[in-house]
Amino acid sequence: MQSPSTPRREPQVPAGRRRRRPGAPLVAAAVAVLLGAGAVPAQAAPAESPGSNDVATAAVAERPFMGWTSWSMQSSRYPGLNPDGDYSYLTEANVLKQADALAAKLKPYGYEYVNIDAGWWRDNAWVPKFDQYARQAADPVRFPRGMKPVADHIHAQGLKAGIYLPVGLEKEAYANGAAPIWNAAGCTTADIVYPDLRTTNGWDSAYKLNFDNPCAQRYIDSQAQMFADWGYDFLKLDGVGPGSFKSGDNYNNVADVAAWQKAIATAGRPIHLELSWSLDINHAADWKRYSNGWRIDTDVECYCNTLVTWENSVDDRFDDAPAWSRKAGPGGWNDLDSLNVGNGEMDGLTRAERQTYATLWAISKSPLYSGDDLTRLDDYGLSLLTNREVIAIDQNGGVPARPVTPAGDQQVWGAKNPDGSYTVALFNLGDAPASVTAHWAAFGFTGNASVRDVWNSRNLGTQKNKITAALPAHGSRLFTVRPGGTTVVPTSYEAESPANTLSGNASVHGCDACSGGKKVGNLYVGGKVQFNDVTVQKDGLYTVTVAYVSGDARSVNVASNSGNGTYLKFPSTGDWGTVETVSVQLALKAGANTITFDSGTWYSPDIDKIDVPKTL
Repeated sequence: MQSPSTPRREPQVPAGRRRRRPGAPLVAAAVAVLLGAGAVPAQAAPAESPGSNDVATAAVAERPFMGWTSWSMQSSRYPGLNPDGDYSYLTEANVLKQADALAAKLKPYGYEYVNIDAGWWRDNAWVPKFDQYARQAADPVRFPRGMKPVADHIHAQGLKAGIYLPVGLEKEAYANGAAPIWNAAGCTTADIVYPDLRTTNGWDSAYKLNFDNPCAQRYIDSQAQMFADWGYDFLKLDGVGPGSFKSGDNYNNVADVAAWQKAIATAGRPIHLELSWSLDINHAADWKRYSNGWRIDTDVECYCNTLVTWENSVDDRFDDAPAWSRKAGPGGWNDLDSLNVGNGEMDGLTRAERQTYATLWAISKSPLYSGDDLTRLDDYGLSLLTNREVIAIDQNGGVPARPVTPAGDQQVWGAKNPDGSYTVALFNLGDAPASVTAHWAAFGFTGNASVRDVWNSRNLGTQKNKITAALPAHGSRLFTVRPGGTTVVPTSYEAESPANTLSGNASVHGCDACSGGKKVGNLYVGGKVQFNDVTVQKDGLYTVTVAYVSGDARSVNVASNSGNGTYLKFPSTGDWGTVETVSVQLALKAGANTITFDSGTWYSPDIDKIDVPKTL
């Protein structure tokens, strides 16, 4: 979620909550223009291996977490969910009802966290409660016994308990600077924030903590100790920046996240630290160092009369997940938000959309936590949430999948698994039925492969060179593929080769991650690179692998020989120093060919090289 600081009647979403921001694609386009081809963001974080966090270790987040969250039902206008006003669903009775259902229906499949989201310390008018030490205190109507008995009940079911806070010192807790800090003699709320009371978080609902004063760390220590004493195993820290659609010094909460990691280390209880929302990818190294997971995107909820809709933001993840695909691993995972596929009509999705939603989450190694009413799971939803083979793909500890084809309406995603097999997913994101084909050459092999239909738990036998599926609108298929053929032996052609032809602004640039230490960039407004003398032995349709660099998703016209080509969008590689690949199908003739990447009227990715199979 992202959560309220004032009661949300139509206009305002809670602190930690937000609607999808209008105009986001236009903002992204503007940033692309400012950066230019090959530009490196000024505050790019240094590379760091997954799982390097000091306290938030693989012991806490060795695999993506699984469970349930309260926010989806809290935020929905579905009839009957919030009868006492917006966000009123959140009560002890409802949380425990969902915990009991989780234990009965989903615990055997690995679901274990019951996460209480925004509002546990606020009444139905969104007025907060705090203790004498400026710490959030349970609202007596929502949680009449307090928060510890809730955690105790969850633990008694063999589950883990999660809780929520917005980042910073909430304005209402400031108490004119006079509130003392627990276990910190001489410290008050005046000491822990800046004298000018600058605000922070995604809703500006809190004062920014000043960690130059040791009292600020002591305040975080006091909150972490309170949660540990109550028995909570998980904390969602929301509105964190850079991210949450905020940037600049006031909204840089890296120090807050580091303080939370330090506080958890001394609280005497392992606590999973999850960050939200739309975290800045340029600080991925910080999120990995100090936390166990990070929301890469906006809320998946639609804030409408269902839990989600396809168009609201479920489909956005197909554009946003690829940039983060190399950032996750044991100890810290990319969080795509809640998985609401279990309730049919209340979910607001077709059957095909529900399966596609679950497929993307699983292959992305996202945490799998439902926001559905677990007491009312329909048979189809239960089958999606409890498919052991799909869960195993999410939990196998491998790298997240990413697109192996350009990001059009029909896409192929894949990843190599630790056991040498491949996860291969076909998606039709279009509004009409369409066929989608995965070519084995895009994964580096040809010939025969054994294929298993994962959702249907059915072996499909041997498939030669490819697999094709006819998919409904917004539909998908998910396969495990085990190669039995031969490894593709390609010929590599470097973009910077003097044998190629550069036009317009196209020029050669250094690139540490690129195969030859160089790439061709500045492909914009007519800039193009033409690969010459691309030689094959016979006529045919070849799977050509393109290595490229692109800090945002960009399109380029790809053509062979004198053809008109196709305008294709390449997914973001996350920054301007990371190389990824996609595969394109190109008709080549026996002998010498040309392959051209033309920017046309806009900005295109930087090109490292192409790999062309020597034989079909």
